[in-house]
Amino acid sequence: MRLGVLDVGSNTIHLVAVDAYSGGRPTPMSDWKQPLRLVELLDKKGNIEDKGVDKLVDAVQEASDLAANLKCEELLAFATSAVRSATNSDEVLKRVEKKTGVKLNILSGEEEAQLTFLAARRWHGWSAGRITNFDIGGGSLEISTGTEEMPDLAVSLDLGAGRLTHEWFDTDPPERKKINMLRDYIDAELAGPAEQFKALGEAGLAVGTSKTFRSLARLTGAAPSSAGPFVQRTLTAPGLRQLIAFISRMTAADRAELEGINADRSHQIVAGALVAEAAMRALNVDKLEICPWALREGVILKRIDQGALEAHTKADKGDDN
Repeated sequence: MRLGVLDVGSNTIHLVAVDAYSGGRPTPMSDWKQPLRLVELLDKKGNIEDKGVDKLVDAVQEASDLAANLKCEELLAFATSAVRSATNSDEVLKRVEKKTGVKLNILSGEEEAQLTFLAARRWHGWSAGRITNFDIGGGSLEISTGTEEMPDLAVSLDLGAGRLTHEWFDTDPPERKKINMLRDYIDAELAGPAEQFKALGEAGLAVGTSKTFRSLARLTGAAPSSAGPFVQRTLTAPGLRQLIAFISRMTAADRAELEGINADRSHQIVAGALVAEAAMRALNVDKLEICPWALREGVILKRIDQGALEAHTKADKGDDN
């Protein structure tokens, strides 16, 4: 089955097409994305501004047309934090469906964390033991932990790199005072969830997923993406602290010149780094292993599992007849 997965994130809209089958890897045969920055297009009332909705409609239409051209038999279309938290989310969803025919499903923060955890578990395997996974998007931070394929605990906090940049920083580079205030805010938001995670025990493996973690790892010396997905990449707390001291004094334009950051995300990498450092510190994690799979792969894996279960159930019914 050729499956299209359309991910409307807080930073980008991303379409992947996969020839999905039971036991197969969710490796895209086509990969398209476009920056949207929806989380930065929220007005003071929390509504996605008209220009943001127009950009979203145009991008969804382009992705839908591409999926049709690629002969995708099914399109799984979903939206995450920016649309989920928008005051006018229902209106936005109706407008998108009316204009494009694509029905976007809103993933809850918990569902987002669970699906990302599934991807991390499948990538690292059962030998990893308890996995604690961290994922920083444009609009939210997801943390999950567990010993099975479904986490024991999964939380989502509005601590995304784009959201915090939009809400806290109004100069380039950000003022030291604002950075310190944001640090205190992030620590306060993490305090309660951190106690819940600590109560479940130490992780056998701490994992970082998402573009933010891949960029931070690259900036601290990890192998470039050109080295392929099977090269081990890590991010350490000491390396991250040194990186924050360096990049927080740079302008977004200067950060965009660093290898591992693209221009679309250079303005928000400081906030992303602050969230990563605070989350690792709150859970007493000194090192993360970077996982190349994340939410989209989790969605694909879940759909493959559902297909296999449906086929098995149908076969059982046939045997009964």
